[in-house]
Parts: sequence; structure tokens; C-alpha cells
Amino acid sequence: MSAALFFEHVMLLDPCPLCILQRIMVIATAAVALVAAIHGPKNLGIKLYGVLMILTSVIGGGISIRQLWLQSLPEDQVPACGASLDYLLDVFPVTEVLNMVLTGDGTCAEVVWTFLGISIPGWTLVGFIGLTAIGIFQILHPKYQSS
Repeated sequence: MSAALFFEHVMLLDPCPLCILQRIMVIATAAVALVAAIHGPKNLGIKLYGVLMILTSVIGGGISIRQLWLQSLPEDQVPACGASLDYLLDVFPVTEVLNMVLTGDGTCAEVVWTFLGISIPGWTLVGFIGLTAIGIFQILHPKYQSS
């Protein structure tokens, strides 16, 4: 999230709707990890938190893949730019907004920054893969340490 906030507030890159959904999933994954750390579960609880972490990470990774796919489209196949997310949320029901956002638009197809040839959603996908690996590790090797 610190990188996303840096891009937005220091580099002045406005997040597209798919970027915002990816941020939500990063926050959801972090919230699961925070609750797990505070709760201090035993073996079964560790596995359940691992499953929740995998679920939020896989959803976030799927959103990242969708944006990477949009970025790979030829320019003539990129969907037209749509209304802002704020406007959509004011006018349409949440389920319809989610459907429209996941369809993507032209702003989601723009590559505005790369590092080592990988765009922001590509690096976000790498992060989600890492978080998924942590969740899998928790399921396979739950280590409960009593104090």
C-alpha cells in the first residue's frame, strides 16, 4: 500500500478502478493477517486464517491478471474510457458497478509506470503470489507456539 500511495500522492498517478480493487484486496489480506496475529490461533485457526489469506490474495491476483490482460490488448481493442468510480457508485447498484469495473476501460489499459519491464499490476500480482505462498505455508506447516 505504501507503494500505491507513493504513486498516487508523490508521482501524481491516479489509480484506475481495477487499481482501487487491487488496493482493497491488499488491505483485506493485511486485515486477515492482522486479525490472525492479534487472535493468536492454534493449529486449526492458523489453517483457517491461511485459507482466508489465500482467498483474498487469489481474488486480488485475478484482478491484477485482468488488468495485465487489458494492458496487453492492441490499441484498437482497448475498451473506451468510462465514468469515474465515484460517479458509478452514486448512480448504479454495487453489483453492477463491480461488473462494469471488472470489465475494465481504457484507463485500466494504460501503462503509466514500469520497473524492469513490469507494470504496476504485474508487481501487484507478484505480491499476491507471495501472499498466497505464505497462506499455503500456513496451511501446510501450522506452528502453534504457546507463551
